[in-house]
Amino acid sequence: MTMRGPNGTWRAGSWRSRSQAAGPGVGPNSGADSGLGVQRISTRPSGWPVLRTPRWMLAGGAVLVAGLTLAALPHHPSTAERAADLRGMVHDLTVDIESCAGGVNDSITALKAIQSGQSHDVKTAVTIANTAAANCSPANSMPMDDLVQYQAPGSLASFHVQDAVNDLVTWAFPLAQRVQIDVATLVTAKTPAAARQASAQLRHDQQVLDAQRALIDHLITSASTSLSAHVSPPSLPS
Repeated sequence: MTMRGPNGTWRAGSWRSRSQAAGPGVGPNSGADSGLGVQRISTRPSGWPVLRTPRWMLAGGAVLVAGLTLAALPHHPSTAERAADLRGMVHDLTVDIESCAGGVNDSITALKAIQSGQSHDVKTAVTIANTAAANCSPANSMPMDDLVQYQAPGSLASFHVQDAVNDLVTWAFPLAQRVQIDVATLVTAKTPAAARQASAQLRHDQQVLDAQRALIDHLITSASTSLSAHVSPPSLPS
């Protein structure tokens, strides 16, 4: 910027405004007291107002975090809870296997009636055996389908009772089903040789069925004894 000198000429200079010469913070809009150089604090809010989080929201967030933390902690069921889980499981298994197991009983009863001469109704005996065999198939029986998909409670994992569930499925299909088919074959045997062969096959399949039942009984009885659950395995015929 130039300034005019005494002789009428213009010369370069470093002219500053009064506000600049007075120093920073002093000027028309500086908010300082006149001649004192004391800066005044503005009480006017600047910018957008600051939004404060409500206290109830902070408290709610703390409760939520605490709840999530507690939910993440592993739950160790008590012995009483595990015993209740075992009793509930055995009840479910008993309901699912009831139709198949009852069919085995009915088939053997019909066979004994024919062999003893109390009945000569071979057709009815065959119908009973075939119907019972169908009730042991997951494809034909909804309870058996439920049994195939059953998952033992996680609280009982240390007792390996899921193996008992799988063994029970095998007991029904195909082992119990084979016994019922053997019954139908035996009551319709036309010759003594055919009857002897069918009878031998029936005894063999019954022995396999009994061995499978022993596996189921052992697993459930061991868990019941350990937990003092006082529950018996499902009642299975042979």
